[in-house]
Amino acid sequence: MTREEFMAKLRRGLNGLSPESQAEAVADYNAHFDEALAAGRSEEEAAAALGDPERLARELKTESGLKRWEANKSPSNAAGAIAGLIGLGALDLIILLPLLMSVLSVIFSLYIALIAVFFGGGVLMVAGPFISDLTNPWLAVIAGIGMVSGATFAGAILTLISVGLINAIVWYGRLHFRLLKPAIEAQG
Repeated sequence: MTREEFMAKLRRGLNGLSPESQAEAVADYNAHFDEALAAGRSEEEAAAALGDPERLARELKTESGLKRWEANKSPSNAAGAIAGLIGLGALDLIILLPLLMSVLSVIFSLYIALIAVFFGGGVLMVAGPFISDLTNPWLAVIAGIGMVSGATFAGAILTLISVGLINAIVWYGRLHFRLLKPAIEAQG
């Protein structure tokens, strides 16, 4: 593969990154080609040593997503980081994807249940005293407050667990990348 072909595939793979990140990556790999040519190697040898440009682009996009997650822990950044890691660890996903999807489904279901308990507690707190079957109308108010505060507490704990899970996935991805990095550098 020639330098031009390599760089074209790399640029296509980097679509979606900021223009600054794309320019930095392209400059980096152009420098690798320049060094290889200065050392007397051909463009084909340099391209072979660098590896698959599409894989390199996925790694760069994943690293960018991980940095965005670390800088700003938002749901969209979490989704981007997870999607990038999924793209990198396709072989691992045969084993991990069912487990990860199960855990994420349980967490999502718990969030929905907590929202329902929160609003149910609010309705009980407001409408409970007006229900004629209750012997003590304040009991409904206290039960409603308990449901709202319990759902809020459980939601906070579940959010901490969710952030911890996403951090564990990011850590796994970084570990995976660190394990591959020596092999990638050995090719260069």
